[in-house]
Formats: sequence, C-alpha cells, structure tokens
Amino acid sequence: MAIEIDCSPEEGGWRCLVIVSAQASRTTHIVDVAKADLERLDPGAAAPDDLARASFEFLLERESNASILREFELSEIGRYFPEYDQVMRERMAEHQRAG
Repeated sequence: MAIEIDCSPEEGGWRCLVIVSAQASRTTHIVDVAKADLERLDPGAAAPDDLARASFEFLLERESNASILREFELSEIGRYFPEYDQVMRERMAEHQRAG
C-alpha cells in the first residue's frame, strides 16, 4: 500500500491531497488540517505531512481505503475512533525521537 501526501497552506491550516494506492483500488481524499490540530497532535512540526500520513496509516489499520471519507477535517477522525488523539500523539512523538 502506498500513501502520497501533498499539503498546501490555507487560512488557518492546510489542505492535503492524499492518494492511497492499494492492491485493488486507488482512492483520493482531501483532508483539512487546522493549525491547532497540528500543534495538539504533532507539537513543533512546521507542516502536517507526517501527521497526515500517520493518520491515514491509522485509518487503514481499521478500514479499507475505499471506506475512508473522500473529504473531511482531520479532527473528525477522533469522533469515529476515540483512541485517535492518544495514538497520534504517541506515534508523532516516537517519529520525532527517531528522526
């Protein structure tokens, strides 16, 4: 499975184009990432690319790419998966330590 991320700055945050290529399908998603979400989940990060990728990895562990909404705000993930914020904070902290 491949995940391509392209984030562009917008007022109040970023709009990310995410393309997920799986064995049987390729899906395209638009994800809005607010500056507040980036600061909360990946403190100190200058851009949301790593957070967007980790968020899609999180989603793909739980559902197929065809089941993921085509357009949404990153903060919506926590409404469907209550563990999202905690898991992301841990993964992003680990990523910063490793990188």
